[in-house]
Amino acid sequence: MSYRGGIDLGGTKIQAVVIDDDHEVAGQSRRPTPTKGSPADVASEIAAALEEAAAGASVETSALIGIGVGSPGKVDDSAGTVTGAKNLPGWAGSFDLRSALEEACGAPVALGNDVQVATDAEFELGAGRPYQSVLGVFWGTGVGGGIVLDGKPWLGRDAAGEIGHVVVKMGGAECPCGRQGCMEAYAGRLAMELRARKDVERGEKTQLFKIMEERGRTRLTSGVWSRALDRGDELAERLIERAVRALGAGVGSCVNVLDVEAVIIGGGLGLRLGQPYVDRIREAMEPHLFANENPPAVELAALGDLGGAIGASLLARHLVRS
Repeated sequence: MSYRGGIDLGGTKIQAVVIDDDHEVAGQSRRPTPTKGSPADVASEIAAALEEAAAGASVETSALIGIGVGSPGKVDDSAGTVTGAKNLPGWAGSFDLRSALEEACGAPVALGNDVQVATDAEFELGAGRPYQSVLGVFWGTGVGGGIVLDGKPWLGRDAAGEIGHVVVKMGGAECPCGRQGCMEAYAGRLAMELRARKDVERGEKTQLFKIMEERGRTRLTSGVWSRALDRGDELAERLIERAVRALGAGVGSCVNVLDVEAVIIGGGLGLRLGQPYVDRIREAMEPHLFANENPPAVELAALGDLGGAIGASLLARHLVRS
């Protein structure tokens, strides 16, 4: 039996898995993404998470046939670099992530876009299996997209799938990317937290930050939003509804261009809020669909929190050890 490593590098967590030849998870580990420091500090945490996952599979990282990493930012696998991963500390520039991880882990490394590899995993192993064309929508710290057309990933000129930056309102809310009116400005968890803080400064009441403190968190995680909704928090309900409307407009517009068979909803918030919110997003899409007599299926991601890391592990299939 041989094993591959997979890393899902996110704005709030680093999820590591070790996968066997049958795509079964033999070991896993989850660590918080550093909020301070440099890309080198993030790379150290990735290596530590993978070491823990490998220990769970009773192997050393150096024995893995390869390690795949799904990362935000601009990923250049040929160079081994990640550039402009703005949700990660100190990562505005370019960093040679491959060299850092190969040195720390002793195995070859392949890099891919975090959302695209998660979409690829759902297409091959999860909710996308019945379809030949899918749009992955990963609702979390930001809003990421992945595209599979005619059974193949579509990367465009290297920047396809940036669904979070589809404009849903001209001159609208400022997005963390610096532009205005992006879907992510309304639906990304980071933007939602910034809006919640501004609303509290203006005197609005909410339990969001109380729950955050109760749970020992420093950010409004998906779990914090979910608990606030369970408590009937009016500010949380309003901001989530605002996010759903934006997702409906943005995703519906992308479907009008791509005409995919299915939309798969994942990401931290998508998974935590689950099927009821997948249904709400589907309903919010309907007014925006041009071919509304033949809408796409809208599915909840089937691989759960591990989907991104499992998808990253698929990148390692083509690696050859020297």
